[in-house]
Amino acid sequence: MDSTRPQPPIADAAGDQGAAGEDAEQLWERHYRTRRPWDARVNPLLAETAAPLRPGTALDLGCGAGGDAIWLAQQGWYVTAVDISATALERIRERAHDLGVTDRVATEQHDLASSFPADQFDLVSAQYFHTPFPLLRSRVLRTAAGALRPGGLLLIVDHGSTAPWSWNQDPDIHYPTPTEIATELDLDPAHWSVLRADMPRRRATGPAGESATVVDNVLLVQRTAG
Repeated sequence: MDSTRPQPPIADAAGDQGAAGEDAEQLWERHYRTRRPWDARVNPLLAETAAPLRPGTALDLGCGAGGDAIWLAQQGWYVTAVDISATALERIRERAHDLGVTDRVATEQHDLASSFPADQFDLVSAQYFHTPFPLLRSRVLRTAAGALRPGGLLLIVDHGSTAPWSWNQDPDIHYPTPTEIATELDLDPAHWSVLRADMPRRRATGPAGESATVVDNVLLVQRTAG
């Protein structure tokens, strides 16, 4: 998912409560059918983390418009881009073709509440990975940690503050901290280690071009053993 989506209640990247009776696939299909064909950019914390790494295989969970997946492919990574929206995946394939990186981008349609790619990766990216629908997020992220090769990295970036363009301005909203997220994952320290758990600030641009300082909650985990 991408940080350009308006923020929902609990750091949910959907920015859309959904129409009555919609399921998750229908909501995201509607979102991407009405979005401009290509207005995605790489999330800055993914770029910061991946830029110094030797390219390998990457998994982009909830890839959305595909800014992260395309950027990774351009850096030499072989990327599996996963989303529930067939429209989002089709547009990523089109963009990959236009940029000459088709051989580095594979797309898979998954409702991660019930299925997950069957492979191992050097990098798994979960950027603003939330949904207004029921999802055992911690279970999905634990599965993602288990899909890492030894030495592989799981990068989780969540919203840590309410942007001025968010439709939910509830002052009592709670954004789970990186430490809380790590506790929920409950990964065995004999096999995974936390490399980063912090809450950096950055300037962000909203959907109408407005800018503001926002907080990101960042958790970076490395698999240290098979």
